[in-house]
Amino acid sequence: MKAKLLVLASTLAATFGASGVHAADAPPAKISADRIREVTNQIDDERLKHPKVGEWITYNGSPNEQRYSPLDQITDKNVPELKLAWRFPTNSTRGLEATPLVVDGVMYTTAPWSVVYAIDARTGAQIWTWDPKVPKEWGQKACCDVVNRGVALYKGKVYSATLDGRLAALDAATGKVVWEQRTTEKDKPYTITGAPRVAAGRVLIGNGGAEFGVRGYVSAYDADSGKLDWRTYTVPGDPDKPFESEALEEAAKTWKNANEWLKQGAGGTAWDAITYDPELNLIYFGTGNGVAWDRDARSPGGGDNLYLTSILAVFADTGKVKWHYQLVPGDTWDFDACQQLVLADLKIDGKTRKVLMQAPKEGFFYVLDRETGKLISAKQYADRVTWASAIDMKTGRPIENPDQRYAKGMAVVEPSAFGAHNWHPMSFSPKTGLVYIPAQNTGGAFQKEEDFKIKDGAWNLGVDLSLFKGLNRENAGAGHLLAWDPVRQKPAWRVQHRFLWNGGTLATAGNLVFQGRSDMHFAAYSADKGKKLWEVPVETGIIAGPMTYMLDGVQYVSVSAGWGGAFALVAGDAALATGARPGGVVLTYALAHKLPEVAAAPVDPEVAKGELLYHSYCATCHGAGAISGGLIPDLRHSSEDVKKNMPIIIKNGIPGTGMAPFGKWVSDGDAKLIEKYVRARAAEEAGGN
Repeated sequence: MKAKLLVLASTLAATFGASGVHAADAPPAKISADRIREVTNQIDDERLKHPKVGEWITYNGSPNEQRYSPLDQITDKNVPELKLAWRFPTNSTRGLEATPLVVDGVMYTTAPWSVVYAIDARTGAQIWTWDPKVPKEWGQKACCDVVNRGVALYKGKVYSATLDGRLAALDAATGKVVWEQRTTEKDKPYTITGAPRVAAGRVLIGNGGAEFGVRGYVSAYDADSGKLDWRTYTVPGDPDKPFESEALEEAAKTWKNANEWLKQGAGGTAWDAITYDPELNLIYFGTGNGVAWDRDARSPGGGDNLYLTSILAVFADTGKVKWHYQLVPGDTWDFDACQQLVLADLKIDGKTRKVLMQAPKEGFFYVLDRETGKLISAKQYADRVTWASAIDMKTGRPIENPDQRYAKGMAVVEPSAFGAHNWHPMSFSPKTGLVYIPAQNTGGAFQKEEDFKIKDGAWNLGVDLSLFKGLNRENAGAGHLLAWDPVRQKPAWRVQHRFLWNGGTLATAGNLVFQGRSDMHFAAYSADKGKKLWEVPVETGIIAGPMTYMLDGVQYVSVSAGWGGAFALVAGDAALATGARPGGVVLTYALAHKLPEVAAAPVDPEVAKGELLYHSYCATCHGAGAISGGLIPDLRHSSEDVKKNMPIIIKNGIPGTGMAPFGKWVSDGDAKLIEKYVRARAAEEAGGN
């Protein structure tokens, strides 16, 4: 049921930026399965290389991962006119990190527990959903929430990876499974939260789980059959077994006295960034931390521990390593290099260079030659970095502060393990030449764990995790939107935010940068100067990156809103300071005068009466529009038993709970009307099912 309820509608629309849908003769026709299949079958290697203007058919918009759109219907002049076109509730209470894909009127996105949705991109109506039924106990193995960052699309299939280590190909028209492969060992604590990528007819996927002791790798599967084509490991394995490649044989020389960890699995998981350059036939991916975090614990003899915290370039057809660049040799601070890898052609010192750019956790912005892996430049983009003073341009290695390796007692290190920039995607505008980073200032205390031994089922970091209890809202730090000039290697402008863990960014040709924030706001800024031009409150914190698409001559901007992730789970009081409430919803905006005319469903007169009664007797505690502020139960989410008994509860109350009896004022018939209104609101939130 999608009744547009009467009372408070205009007030709520003004307050929450609610729907700009208008009445018309008839709603748009449903998208047929045949049409979806026809269009998605056309998404091949060439289409991925050159997406049509207005499409968003891979995680960061295009193979170069720039998160830039040439669409310019929405500009710095008219962006204040944006209104909510539609919202799609995912009925989830964990983090939403996915960037949706859109092609020819269909949006594909994911929710927590790896659930996949196909949505009508014009109206927000659900087309199909696929729930992989991830065992809920698998959440214990996920270091950083039961999140999923999205899907890949290719030749009529939607590719999605699951938290418990599977990769599935779904029919894009129906959501039915075409093939499914287990990409990790089921008896080991692997997880997958990243979005797959498609490159040269192969589906690429990495994994996570380093904190528990697994060995990282990236796998490539044939997109049609699901057959494993190649697998590239990121760190050496069991020393008693043959090396899988010459690259790993060389890497093994940099692990000193580390046999115990190499046998178990020494980390280096490639849990997010994967980028493809079709012209060079190279795939780039970043690797994460080792386990233990403390290098002295995992590799007592020292060494760089390749290929931890590194960027690897491998050939798309074989997975063979062409070059590597290690950002933090012998990492001991959880300075993953899994952050987004952006490809661009930049004019540097009068010469156009094919570059790869990254703003990793550790606080320095890197520009590499993507053909050779040679360092072009690296400068500090974080406000404060204590673990190293600079990057040596001759060696490419950081100039470390040795006191920061906490060899003798506690060290306060900046950035912390949350990073100066975490997974939240950044964007690059070829129009301004700037990179837009969801940056943050954080510090963390590190100290060796006494008598450290490997513990099954626990984080094996070699550091004293009890120090986390010192994190609070006063010392956690704050985030900011940073516009960075990668050629001059210096900031162009910044916008300060109140809290950490803000969402990714989107740059457009309309001189705009969009970003959601952890304080439950979505905003647009001018790309050239950083002036805030538009802002709207939303119902939960935003950590995902926005995207934009065009349909029927209308440009839309869409973002997944859902508070969660590592910071929300671990940071306690510091996370509470944001005020962000849990909830998961896809929000889509367009210019008010461009919103399509859609017929409003007729309002049930009994629901309208129930709405009036609800707001007379119930709203002061349970919230306007039956949306609870979080202190009192949200009636929309009541169990079926509670809903059936709602008229009795309204009449008699619940002694000892604060739920007072309303029988002297509310008749039996009126109580049933209130129940009917609450059910209508619950159905509306669930997308009309």
